[in-house]
Amino acid sequence: MPTKFFLSVCLIPGLILVARPKTSSAQEKQPEFRVTVNMVQLNIAVTDNKGNYVTGLRPENFAISEDGIQQKIATFGEGDSPARKVLDVGAAGGDVADPPATSVKDQPAELPNSGPVSSLSSALAGSSVFVLFDTSNYMYRGFVFAQDAIADFVRSLESVNRVSFYSYSRDLSRSAALTADRSDILRAVRTTVAGDDAALYNCLLLTVKDAAQFTGRKVIVVFSNGPDNASVVPPEDVAELAQSTGVVIYMVSTQQAQLEPVSTAVFERMTAATGGKAYFAKNWHEQKQAFASIRDDLNHLYSLSYYPRPNPNRGWRSITVRLVNEKKYHIRTRNGYRPLPMRASADSRSAQAQ
Repeated sequence: MPTKFFLSVCLIPGLILVARPKTSSAQEKQPEFRVTVNMVQLNIAVTDNKGNYVTGLRPENFAISEDGIQQKIATFGEGDSPARKVLDVGAAGGDVADPPATSVKDQPAELPNSGPVSSLSSALAGSSVFVLFDTSNYMYRGFVFAQDAIADFVRSLESVNRVSFYSYSRDLSRSAALTADRSDILRAVRTTVAGDDAALYNCLLLTVKDAAQFTGRKVIVVFSNGPDNASVVPPEDVAELAQSTGVVIYMVSTQQAQLEPVSTAVFERMTAATGGKAYFAKNWHEQKQAFASIRDDLNHLYSLSYYPRPNPNRGWRSITVRLVNEKKYHIRTRNGYRPLPMRASADSRSAQAQ
């Protein structure tokens, strides 16, 4: 996997090609063979030279290529507005269609490679935020202040469809499942207690796997008060899985973690790999500012998706996103992904989730 990361990509099952045998009385019960073609979903932040968000861009303002192959945008959305299908109008990117009349149910897809999910519904679904709270022995100091910062952050996520709350020390605790009910999340935050060693990367990997089961924009916000001292999973594995499943990771850490240069570098690389950010707060006031910055970022991300054009590369694919005729703005997103395996199945009536 490349050493530089920037792009947020979601692999979602998409177009279904059906090979159906010619019908006859003897052949009516022959199986159908279906092949899934992945859709790629990108979350993109655009800022000016002063760091201000650039709003009001259209699909035709973006040019996307994968391994040098130009791609056609399929869906487009800005901030907390619903993503819409892009009409095939114009050479640059087309116009934006009206949103679909039917809504997407708040239900997860099955585990990867084990069940159905609609690609277009996935691209048009809302946002899901997973909060992962460090309750290791690093958190003995200032634990209540950290709970307050997380609670305020959860309350502020007005445009987010669903939130869940996990905590970790040596093991992962799924304290509150993904829900639209903020009161469930706040109760889970208040009942956490500090304790054992920190296995951050082990628990973050499990959280990424959980987030990957859901459709739409998927975000993990980690609050960590120190480095990892108990994991067996390398952070590079966590970053690659997040890239391959389209999960964006943000990290809010105290100065305690920043005192260890290795942890600082890992946190920054991992978040950049997924299109997120790392924040290092010197005090509890700066922690609240960091959470507010994450909320602001989520409100200004552009969501784009496309069906990849034929590409024989089954390894790392490089993605380039640029603005057409505009060089003074900055793009923050990921720069590639590794395709998940595609499967052809017999007697299948739905696409296979990736």
